[in-house]
Amino acid sequence: MKLLRRRAVEELSGTVGVARLDRRTKRLTTRIRPGEIAIIDHVDIDRVSADALVTARVAGVVNAAVSTSGRYPNLGPEILLAAGIPLLDGVGDTVFGEVRDGDVVRLDGDTLYAGERALAIGTAQDEQSISAAMAEARAGLAAQLEAFAANTMEYLLKERDLLLDGVGVPAIRTRLEGRHALIVVRGYDYREDLQALRPYIREYRPILIGVDGGADALCEAGYTPDLIVGDMDSVSDEVLQCGAEVVVHAYADGHAPGLQRVQDLGVHSVIFPAAGTSEDVAMLLADEAGASLIVAVGTHATLVEFLDKGRQGMASTFLTRLRIGGKLVDAKGVSRLYRSRISNWSLVSLVLATLVTMMAAIYVSSAAQAYGDLIADAWSSFWFWSSNLF
Repeated sequence: MKLLRRRAVEELSGTVGVARLDRRTKRLTTRIRPGEIAIIDHVDIDRVSADALVTARVAGVVNAAVSTSGRYPNLGPEILLAAGIPLLDGVGDTVFGEVRDGDVVRLDGDTLYAGERALAIGTAQDEQSISAAMAEARAGLAAQLEAFAANTMEYLLKERDLLLDGVGVPAIRTRLEGRHALIVVRGYDYREDLQALRPYIREYRPILIGVDGGADALCEAGYTPDLIVGDMDSVSDEVLQCGAEVVVHAYADGHAPGLQRVQDLGVHSVIFPAAGTSEDVAMLLADEAGASLIVAVGTHATLVEFLDKGRQGMASTFLTRLRIGGKLVDAKGVSRLYRSRISNWSLVSLVLATLVTMMAAIYVSSAAQAYGDLIADAWSSFWFWSSNLF
């Protein structure tokens, strides 16, 4: 009966797929499958979330909120449309009561259907509507920058002891003194950056620090993290139990929502209370532990990326970079500046020279003729044996 209902739906126009619901886009992208329709509640869809939805190959996105509010020019909606993913915007919070996870739904124009019954109506975004919204957002960018500056000063006053003197940074058992630290956040272009850094990782063997889902990103790339830092909302249970040291990021008042999950898994952890973001906590931890160089993968490096994240916590990221100073290098800079000390041509030349030397040694050796006779006898015996088989 369910199969018949689905066939009947597929005969109608629009995009048909299984609905997956979650108010947190980051959490939804870990379980949604290709061809399914994502139903989210995400004001100002940022680039990281959009990239994750594109990577998951969703068939469509239904947003209960507005995908571009006009506060700043966020990059997510453009990325979704460029990937050919339809975006239905502003359908309202009631969609979470109308649709159940796993229902077969149909996205057609400005309406979300179950069969022929309309479930939610919103705004079907296209290139023209997104361009108009982005132009309006850019016009108000000055006000957003003023708010960003105010948030920065507020954070500086709140966390000046931590930023200036390292007060509150916990002691960890992972030794970073004099070592390079590679901090991975599952953010902007993290897959490409990790791939480009393979020669650097192989030669320098930095301490690998995964920030929440960044620990999973390291494992997906074939590495095992030495340290996992974050509020533990997007790292998998398997990776948490990989043997890495775990530092749970807590609120400034000491409350750590992710601590219970870590304890339930039987994993020992250290708590780091701080008002900033988890990637800031990881950088401050590496700096205070004596890392000689901090290489960042998937973190925020430009003004557009800071604003695209769209939250007050970005002020802490800005100040953390000032605190660390010359120790911090973005992964893209490392991949452009770093070259392996041994080139591929040098390795090929070395192998060829070794082979030529071995052949010459065998040729002039008095034992070469004896080895040649043995090989000839063995080949003759094999040929005689195989001929008798037929």
